[in-house]
Amino acid sequence: MKRLYYLLGKNKFWEYILFAVFILVFYGPLVNMLTLSFAGKYNYPDVVPKTYGLKWWQFILSNKNLVSSITQSLILAIVVTALSLLICLPAAYAIARFQFKGRTLVRLSFLLTNAFPKMGIYTAMAVVFYKIHLMGTFTGVVLVHIVNTMMFMVWIPSGSFANVHIQQEESARDVGAGPIRTFFHITMPLAWPGIIVASLYTFLGSMEEAQGSLLIGLPNVHTMPSELYGIIMSYADTAGSVFAVILLIPALILLIVFRKYLSGEAMSKGFRM
Repeated sequence: MKRLYYLLGKNKFWEYILFAVFILVFYGPLVNMLTLSFAGKYNYPDVVPKTYGLKWWQFILSNKNLVSSITQSLILAIVVTALSLLICLPAAYAIARFQFKGRTLVRLSFLLTNAFPKMGIYTAMAVVFYKIHLMGTFTGVVLVHIVNTMMFMVWIPSGSFANVHIQQEESARDVGAGPIRTFFHITMPLAWPGIIVASLYTFLGSMEEAQGSLLIGLPNVHTMPSELYGIIMSYADTAGSVFAVILLIPALILLIVFRKYLSGEAMSKGFRM
């Protein structure tokens, strides 16, 4: 250890130590989850499984209810993302382009769903949904997810729209383009990176939302996160690890495909006031 210390130098030594600690803390749980998902025989507190296999993968993928929850989550995330784009993009554009009294307050109001404990908000929504017969419905779960993602779908695109020079829109209108054509051919393409980032946050947030889906959706709507609670309580740790890996796959695919949009610059522009 001392020899390594002198070979690397004082500063480099501590840099490597800090880097090793970061890798252990950040990637350790992920590696453990992947290892357990392919475990055949595992008993806590063993560090690694005694045998490996696809036993629990076969169990998960052969269970009709669990497979149905995977399909349900994917459909739900797509619907929530599409509806959020439809509802929030006009609001984001209006906030970015029009100066009106209380504009900043309106933008800050979208933070309210993230400023309070989520379970309290879900409980209040459940009371209202019970009265209008939306408990246990797909529509009710969609509305819960949209409420959760409105901040991302308004803040990030509004920042991107604000960074589009208004002179570019005016030039398009001067040559005869209408407001709608100007928006779809000039404004939206230039703001596309921010819209992509917001859509990714919305899709992934919908895929991972558990408490609201559990409270509002059951017993009729079963999503992957809500089913994961039951798997963890009823089956071995290895079964929960398999389902968690399956839940992680769509996120990894989307992050790889759209990684060029997930830069600090793109996200910081979207959060500007």
